[in-house]
Amino acid sequence: MNLKTHQLSNVKGFKTLITGIIFSALCSTANALEVGDQAPDFSLQATDGETYSLSQFKGKEAVVIAWYPKAFTSGCTIECKSLAENGHLLKELEVAYFMASVDELEKNKAFAEETDADFPLLSDPSKEVAKAYDTLAVYGLPKRHTFYIGKDGKVLFIDTNVRPATSAEDMAAKLKELGVPARQGS
Repeated sequence: MNLKTHQLSNVKGFKTLITGIIFSALCSTANALEVGDQAPDFSLQATDGETYSLSQFKGKEAVVIAWYPKAFTSGCTIECKSLAENGHLLKELEVAYFMASVDELEKNKAFAEETDADFPLLSDPSKEVAKAYDTLAVYGLPKRHTFYIGKDGKVLFIDTNVRPATSAEDMAAKLKELGVPARQGS
């Protein structure tokens, strides 16, 4: 193979690669979860020893699921501490809130203990729920996206620009903006 043929082959291979990436991105976007969609149900183990499903809250409370990439990393630690320190803002509202990752349950338990999390962290090591919520990045970890789900199980809002340091305050403000009422007696 001469140099010109080799270069032409590389260009064709590159074009094929780019076409594949664009096609893949378009396909994943076509299936992306959007506001108004029914949120996928799940059954995930949590750091508090319970197993939670979205369906158990239907008709009772709104649900917030804050996906995070990996326990014990900088941004995730900051976000978890924000929720631990300012969770009272969320506990005043009719909402069940969770952080979720694809980490194993034991790792999340240690992470919850280290950050003084007084709320459940969900573990999805199979990555099936992360895929259903279309939050799994190409590198295999969830994107830092927060899903706000109404009492009817429908997606109310998807925050793709989460600020870890003010996560609790931002969640509480968004929930109020979405019309989630205060708990009775709060």
